[in-house]
Amino acid sequence: MFTPNLSVILADDHPLMLTGLQQELEQAGYNVVATATNGTSALEAIHAHNPDIAFLDIEMPFLNGFEVVNRLKNQQLKTRFIMMSYHKQKGFVVQAKTVGVQGYLLKEDSFEEIVLCIAEVMKGNNYYSKSFEDDFETLANEELRKISLLTPSERTIIRLIAQNKTSLEICETLSISKRTVEKHRTNIIAKLELEPVSNTLSVWINSHAEIINSL
Repeated sequence: MFTPNLSVILADDHPLMLTGLQQELEQAGYNVVATATNGTSALEAIHAHNPDIAFLDIEMPFLNGFEVVNRLKNQQLKTRFIMMSYHKQKGFVVQAKTVGVQGYLLKEDSFEEIVLCIAEVMKGNNYYSKSFEDDFETLANEELRKISLLTPSERTIIRLIAQNKTSLEICETLSISKRTVEKHRTNIIAKLELEPVSNTLSVWINSHAEIINSL
């Protein structure tokens, strides 16, 4: 099911997780060329080794897993990225898809599923943990479709709202009128297919905080 001597880099700030996964992968015949305990070290290791696969924890010191992928995605690397996390929320999968991650596993998944994920991403396919419901990826794709409709200006408005900026502060920051800000809000609500009620956009932003930085 796997390619012999496939080169792998592991990045996780939990020593037990890091050591355990390294041992299992090496026993199965994979070549773990480097490990890292923070995002900066992971970035440097991937630059240095250009591995076939990089396993990245989402929450790491200095740079999170998504930030590492973002900094590498425009470079000529063969590396395919697999996120490993405890997070099952749809927003994290949406963000993974947004930055171009090929695999998303939960840390509770079996080693057999990890091997399956590696095999699939090496074929050029995306793979998401079987722990998710069958329609989970469909829902994530639908969320991505809505977000893709947003213009650069509308994405900027969302980021500023996420920073708790008032409409007046947004006006001053972007040098636009309050009427323009409100028009942007209305358009955003329509594109995201939200109920046109008070605070609906703020509620959406709070529940999708993990993907705001990727907008």
